[in-house]
Amino acid sequence: MKKFLPEHLSKELLEKYGIRTAKCIFAESEDEVLKAAKKIGFPLVMKVVSEKIIHKSRVNGVLLNLKDEDEVLDGYRKLMKIPDAEGVNLQPMLERGIEVVIGITKDENFERVLMFGLGGVFVEELNDVSFRLIPINRCDAEEMINEIMGYRILKKIGIQSIVTLLTKISDIAERENIVEMDLNPVFVYEGDYAVADARMWILESLN
Repeated sequence: MKKFLPEHLSKELLEKYGIRTAKCIFAESEDEVLKAAKKIGFPLVMKVVSEKIIHKSRVNGVLLNLKDEDEVLDGYRKLMKIPDAEGVNLQPMLERGIEVVIGITKDENFERVLMFGLGGVFVEELNDVSFRLIPINRCDAEEMINEIMGYRILKKIGIQSIVTLLTKISDIAERENIVEMDLNPVFVYEGDYAVADARMWILESLN
């Protein structure tokens, strides 16, 4: 049986393994939202949380660049009107880097597959992605990056941080029994990265 991990719990798991994320705070009341906003600082991002809402942007469930407490409260009230909303996540606004996407799915043979590609038009329209069966090593990760059309863009800022990230994701999938994962977007900078959004499904033991 698969268990869904919402964004804040998915990021907690990633951070446990040394993966940098835009750490978020879950809130389900106006008081909690204001406390979270003060802790994070402005500007910030607010997103709707619901196990039934997989694609937040499709329900206008992501609010960017909120600059003060009034905007935070207005945003919270707006997001909580979305059907099935359970609360919100607040996180800092990240500096925009090069967008990449990383995912885990199962193939027709029920084996876990790691996917990597550039974000935006590259993945949406060009389907510019590469795949490998899990587990992977650093050589596999480098090959995945080299295979996509966007390799030249990434090469300019260096790929070693992405190589490390891909191998860590492969390791986490095995250690935590992750059957599905969607990290989108991940912002890549020169020698660094940050996971802006994350969700995953873990296979629970029947024992």
